[in-house]
Amino acid sequence: MESSTAAPSLKRGLSTRHIRFMALGSAIGTGLFYGSADAIKMAGPSVLLAYMIGGLAAYIIMRALGEMSVHHPDAGSFSRYAQDNLGPLAGYLTGWTYCFEILIVAIADVTAFGIYMGVWFPEVPHWVWVLSVVLIIGAVNLMSVKTFGELEFWFSFFKVATIIVMIIAGLGIIVWGIGNGGQPTGIHNLWTNGGFFSNGVWGMILSLQMVMFAYGGIEIIGITAGEAKDPQKSIPQAINSVPWRILLFYVGTLFVIMSIYPWDQVGTGGSPFVLTFQNLGIHTAAGILNFVVLTASLSAINSDVFGVGRMLHGMAGQGHAPRIFARVSRRGIPWVTILVMMLAMLVAVFLNYIMPENVFLMIASLATFATVWVWIMILCSQIGFRRRLGPEQVKALKFRLPGGAATSMAGIVFLLFIIGLIGYFPATRISLYVGGLWLLALLLGYQWLNYRNR
Repeated sequence: MESSTAAPSLKRGLSTRHIRFMALGSAIGTGLFYGSADAIKMAGPSVLLAYMIGGLAAYIIMRALGEMSVHHPDAGSFSRYAQDNLGPLAGYLTGWTYCFEILIVAIADVTAFGIYMGVWFPEVPHWVWVLSVVLIIGAVNLMSVKTFGELEFWFSFFKVATIIVMIIAGLGIIVWGIGNGGQPTGIHNLWTNGGFFSNGVWGMILSLQMVMFAYGGIEIIGITAGEAKDPQKSIPQAINSVPWRILLFYVGTLFVIMSIYPWDQVGTGGSPFVLTFQNLGIHTAAGILNFVVLTASLSAINSDVFGVGRMLHGMAGQGHAPRIFARVSRRGIPWVTILVMMLAMLVAVFLNYIMPENVFLMIASLATFATVWVWIMILCSQIGFRRRLGPEQVKALKFRLPGGAATSMAGIVFLLFIIGLIGYFPATRISLYVGGLWLLALLLGYQWLNYRNR
């Protein structure tokens, strides 16, 4: 590995295609394949409306981030935008909260990979697969940003292709009865089992907090800004296309599933994806889905390592992380941060096996709080960014958030409502307590950092 003596920097190796699929891959994962069943139970068919509302909120967040990324693509991460527009403390809190959130998600992802491989190779200990995937993904991230982007493109492509096949196959069952003895199912299941709002409007509103977490990961577009080939072109293209595609995949998939199966049976007889493929006579559906979920977890781990590595690299440049994290290889890779992330995943997976489940879940609940926190800080940063600009400078922006600061403010109000919903449920309320303790620990760390630097 080379040190930074020759002042190497990050390379611009990510194309629009890479960035677009990175955001898609981050937001479409096991939450769609398995997790959507819980939201359906809560809202019934009206969960489709909840996903549309969530998609609009996700679009506002991405546009706010895109406005700053296109204007200042060399910032490296949205913690820098928080520092520049809200102050050093905001950048410090946002950066470390994001890193810890993604690390927790990465622990779950590598553990899940071991479980999925255990389906095919039950005799092999899970730790063998966990160690293998950490070393392989780490090696890929150490090669070049273009190699990372290409691998992430194909991982995400498999997921997206499966969803498209699922939707087309489902429409075949709905319209022509393919695989259902020639009997079209129609879409009457959307309103015949208690109505579209089967659990009332309140049921749909309560499901929003689960729906919003399905969109977690979209913020990685901000981290790609420093390595995009043509950020003023690729970032707007990716941001404008990704939200409606995510919306199409989520809404389209759930529309098909709830049309074929009564909503109150979704998730009770296995994965809706498996059931749909089996209805078409594809009895190897479980194996197909396991392969897709494997690629989904690989995609997620790949993005996790990239995201934390670039965030820590950017924070080192801001003085919020150890200076060694700023080191870059001749290939433009922040290799120190990638090695640290690999080590952290291995230690964390070990802790995952020895730690009592309830303690681990308490720590993992922070990820839900951290996602919303990061989104709120992105929107607050955009408001601060606009306040620093004059009317002519605002007009000169190449990728403006429609409605400007007022739109961001509306997004913040919505996200604060989501935090209120998190507190409403006893099962998720603990994440607010853990999140508060985490922010307090960061504040104490920030004070100590300032004291040491005097």
